[in-house]
Amino acid sequence: MRVVLDTNVVISALNFPGNERMVLELALRGRFELFLSWFILGEVSGVLTRKFGWSQEQVIRAISVLQNAATVIEPPRLEEIIEGGHADNRILECAAANADYLVTGERWHLLPLGEHRGTIIVNAPRFLSALAQVR
Repeated sequence: MRVVLDTNVVISALNFPGNERMVLELALRGRFELFLSWFILGEVSGVLTRKFGWSQEQVIRAISVLQNAATVIEPPRLEEIIEGGHADNRILECAAANADYLVTGERWHLLPLGEHRGTIIVNAPRFLSALAQVR
């Protein structure tokens, strides 16, 4: 199973206990194939520094762990689904590279889509439920 984690899921997983952390831990254990883009890693790096005050050393370590656990891709640019050059379009591009699931907490643009180009878009609790049914 190929899965893309949105920036907000990775940020939550790295900073707080909960479903998002469980999803990331399962990815790190190889329970599913994790796919990230250079854009997502860049966003994670920036948010960890700006909003959470992580040191450069902490950020480098976290990004290294993510890179080692994931297939990092540079997806092709696609037609914008969300108008105005919104960053969520870059997340959809990553997911459109043959992901089965996009796990996100973004409630305004991504979760309402439900599906995009064959990728199922769900939040962390729904993804964990779906994963539990796959053995």
